[in-house]
Amino acid sequence: MAQWNPWHGCHKISEGCRHCYVYRIDSRHGRDSSQVSLTRDYDLPVRRLRDGRYKIPSGETVYTCFSSDFLLSDADPWRPEAWAMISRRRDLHFFIVTKRIDRLRSCLPSDWGDGYPHVTLCCTVENQDRADYRLPFYLAAPLARRIIVCEPLLGPIDLSPYLSSAIDEVIAGGESGPDARPCHYEWVLDLRRQCVEAGVAFSFKQTGANFYKAGRHYAVPRPLQHAQARRAGIDFTPPGVTPAAGTPSLFG
Repeated sequence: MAQWNPWHGCHKISEGCRHCYVYRIDSRHGRDSSQVSLTRDYDLPVRRLRDGRYKIPSGETVYTCFSSDFLLSDADPWRPEAWAMISRRRDLHFFIVTKRIDRLRSCLPSDWGDGYPHVTLCCTVENQDRADYRLPFYLAAPLARRIIVCEPLLGPIDLSPYLSSAIDEVIAGGESGPDARPCHYEWVLDLRRQCVEAGVAFSFKQTGANFYKAGRHYAVPRPLQHAQARRAGIDFTPPGVTPAAGTPSLFG
């Protein structure tokens, strides 16, 4: 696993952004997260070691732009070169998450076609309002793989109108941090039910810090949030489908 943050900083656009972990971490260091800038790792995918080998070895999954949004308008001047690096490294798998799926078509490279097969571009939906707005764009987009990320899960979401063989997986998780909003296990279980009925893979990634189950409240420490989600044992993989590679917490 490798991480590549070509640029840093973002702008909050919906409820899922309210307690953004990037803003939280930057505030500890007096950094303004709304200022978007290139990072020193901008060219990481094509960097080479002294012996000529790529710094990121072949076969790695590269979690891309987790300190910003890959489709952020501020990054429009830089994105073409980022796409070129992604296209060049087809021996890697790039994992990208966005809240700005409505911008995708204006941001795609000329050789995109029906989607680079080595890129998974996930769409985040934190509540019903954002699901109903973003998912029609997502389903209409030319993509090789689609993963819906319900993290932070802020309320019950009916994904059933959008679930089909066009969706590879749904990921759910609660919100972390000192101001985390509640995540109810019933919401998670209902998402799982929808996925099982539609034959779509489902993963429960983390409980979040403010978790409710069967009417009881659990303040879950950060180190246990992933473990407690795994302990629930509710991940679902349809028969004949290979489980997706594990994904990091998106809103830690």
